[in-house]
Amino acid sequence: MGMKFALFYEIPVARPWGPTSELDAYRNTIEQVKLADRLGFHSFWSVEHHFLEEYSHCSNPEVLYGHIAALTENLKIGYGVRLLPKPYNHPVRTAESVAVLDLISNGRVLFGTGRSSTRAELEGFGVEPTETRQMWSEALRHIVGCWTNEQYSFEGEYWSMPPRTVLPKPIQDPHPPIFGATSSVEGHYEIGSHGIGLCSFTVGQPPEELGPRIENYRRGLADCTDPVGKVRTTTAATFTMVHCAESNARARAESEESFIWYPKTASHHIGSLAQWMEERKDPLGNYGYASEMLERSRSGVMDHLSMDWIWDTGAAVVGDPDRCIEIARRYEAVGCELLLCLFNPYKIGHEAVMKSIELMGKHVLPEFAD
Repeated sequence: MGMKFALFYEIPVARPWGPTSELDAYRNTIEQVKLADRLGFHSFWSVEHHFLEEYSHCSNPEVLYGHIAALTENLKIGYGVRLLPKPYNHPVRTAESVAVLDLISNGRVLFGTGRSSTRAELEGFGVEPTETRQMWSEALRHIVGCWTNEQYSFEGEYWSMPPRTVLPKPIQDPHPPIFGATSSVEGHYEIGSHGIGLCSFTVGQPPEELGPRIENYRRGLADCTDPVGKVRTTTAATFTMVHCAESNARARAESEESFIWYPKTASHHIGSLAQWMEERKDPLGNYGYASEMLERSRSGVMDHLSMDWIWDTGAAVVGDPDRCIEIARRYEAVGCELLLCLFNPYKIGHEAVMKSIELMGKHVLPEFAD
């Protein structure tokens, strides 16, 4: 099986904002996804983020997923990811949302899940950061229970429900594939130990950095004795910034500003969580990677992030088709099975993104076909 390619979207809206900035961002996303559907990409994924100005204006993705389902025929539709901690999304509402999308897309849903990792979002919704992993794990089991039992009840630490028939049920039998997102090395084992697919959110690093993380995920899968789902999902996915153009020089020129801005901004947002935990005098627990991000910001390391480094290390799939194939091969070599391509991290123009998707579809994807 060759590595598959997907589209991954934050839906950024760069300043200065005009009256149609957000409208244009959504319309451009939809046009790009329609093109990718025709070109044979595997799936379309988007985030669920809140309050992150410029970085991501994609706060209610399931509305977008319904629209995409109606406009596409082949693409699978991935939650990248649905936030599970309380009170972001109640497990029953999540089960219902995914089931409706699975029905209207005729079984094309991939259910990615996560717990959130920025102060803006966690504090904004009143989520207790020290308990997000427990909330995530509990919610997952309730969701699967809602999908796979005619009547279901639960009495958990965070949610409870008397016996109810949760409707509708997904069309995929017994339920859509389940994925979990993680950034930390130990988190990869945790995802595997739940018997679910991996979304490794380790952007802006060379492909080889992913190797030990995927190995840790596979160890978790091997040790899993009580999978969350009725079936296991064993796909290892990661996401990376991607820009393909007809020449290396053009690809670099078109992507440089966005490819530097995105990792810097992501690092700032995640580092803000560590700063908040410091202020609260709370242990970071399983958000240890956030302190690394904070330290990078404080030390000024991120200020020195350069396109030369990204280019030389292969920390993004960028260049002409031959170079993009070469870097994608490095992802495949470390065990990545699904590459989520962030085609517009910040402000790459719509026409350049369309060209990039077209070149990837015509020249890169066939090289990895089964």
